[in-house]
Amino acid sequence: MAKAKKLPKKETELNFFEESISFAKTLLGAIIVVMIINGLLVASFVVPTGSMERTVMTGDFLFVNKFLYGPTTPQVLPFLNIPLPFYKFPGFKKPELGDVIVFIYPGDRDDVEPKEFTYYLKRCLGVGGDKIEIKDKRVFVNDKEFTLPENGVLMPERSNYPADFPMGAGFTTDNYGPIKVPKKDDKIELNSENVHQWITFIKREGHELTFDYNDVYIDGKKSNTYTVKTNYVFGMGDNRDNSEDSRAWGFVPEENVIGTPLIVYWSWDTNLPLSQFIDKLVSVRWSRIGTLIN
Repeated sequence: MAKAKKLPKKETELNFFEESISFAKTLLGAIIVVMIINGLLVASFVVPTGSMERTVMTGDFLFVNKFLYGPTTPQVLPFLNIPLPFYKFPGFKKPELGDVIVFIYPGDRDDVEPKEFTYYLKRCLGVGGDKIEIKDKRVFVNDKEFTLPENGVLMPERSNYPADFPMGAGFTTDNYGPIKVPKKDDKIELNSENVHQWITFIKREGHELTFDYNDVYIDGKKSNTYTVKTNYVFGMGDNRDNSEDSRAWGFVPEENVIGTPLIVYWSWDTNLPLSQFIDKLVSVRWSRIGTLIN
């Protein structure tokens, strides 16, 4: 029997190097394809909290339609969650009242920039120009009641916690507003009494705002009005009494809305570690798989 020819050490090392380069190119190509699909068409999203229960449940894995509101170039670097500069293309429609939306979280009430890049899931309860008001837990949009969605949750007892947004407005979660959702070219009247409510909003739009006891200054110029640069939406969870939403941190820029969930493709207890894999398998909610979101 002929013996296999032993390759010289240098040739073996060269083959290993070439195979490694080839594997790296294949892996990089796969990542680029995933990034493109994730940006343009469909993305995956896992529900981290119960603010939208029972429409979606904590631990639901969703496919999100990103094409509807406008596909984007990749927004984050896969696996590292590092945000990337991105461009959003025109979509087929804009967010509308009642849509379930996935959006880039704009940050806490006083944050000009969010502390970290993350996606949130809420229901759109108002778009630019709409008037929002909550009276004893009942939501009204432009003076017409928006009834609780079929799978929403509302506690019978009063919660009535102070609402953080807008600062100093005195709203509560059960009795909120009336407040108008800003739209492009709206003019906001500014004075010493309401300027606290608009500081972060104006800074997020790229301007500096300062004030004294009598006057307000935008980019160093005295002004008693501010012209809004873009359209906004108001998001609220279907689990209305257990939802941190626009009542806590404010309006969401329309360009931050990146998609709407389509279907639940997997659902289990995300609080269990992978080391308890058997328990995680037992926790699979088979009845949720295939659920359409609306």
